[in-house]
Amino acid sequence: MTPERETGTRERAATGATATGRSRVRLDQPRAPRRRLLPEYDPEAFGRLSERIARFLGTGRFIVWMTVVIILWVVWNVSAPRDLRFDHYPFIFLTLMLSLQASYAAPLILLAQNRQDDRDRVNLEQDRKQNERSIADTEYLTREIASLRAGLGEVATRDWIRSELQDLVKELEERYEERYADGHPGHRSGRPGVFPAERPRGRDVEDR
Repeated sequence: MTPERETGTRERAATGATATGRSRVRLDQPRAPRRRLLPEYDPEAFGRLSERIARFLGTGRFIVWMTVVIILWVVWNVSAPRDLRFDHYPFIFLTLMLSLQASYAAPLILLAQNRQDDRDRVNLEQDRKQNERSIADTEYLTREIASLRAGLGEVATRDWIRSELQDLVKELEERYEERYADGHPGHRSGRPGVFPAERPRGRDVEDR
């Protein structure tokens, strides 16, 4: 490339860069993380902590401990020397602490309830899908059983084959009786059988 063409290319590149006013974003590289003013936290870990706190607040152990703390608080601030008292009557600091505890307990309980509602919603969705699969499987099995019943209706059963064989035997006996009823030499006394007895075989030549 000649120096004149190289200079013109650089000028066009510089002109394009100034026209856009900023460098192009590389799509093959991840974007740098932005700085956040608020502190970051793990929502899942905070949710589990809130559930533990809400579960503890709903137990009798928490009520017992809170009652013991309040009694000790009141007794100390009434019977202790005046210099050692930190919350004089009417116990404004105790009221503030109980209000603070209630203000934090309510959102934590609501957060735990929301997480429980989300889990219940997921479980209900899974149960619904499982019920749909069960219904589909039941309908498939019902159709298969109906097709098997329809197929078995056309299959010859043991009783049907036996009745057909009996009818065939009777028909053969009737024909046999009609054939030998008019004094035929092969007619025997008594009821003739369907298949006559085999004739005795002659002796073979080699047996002589």
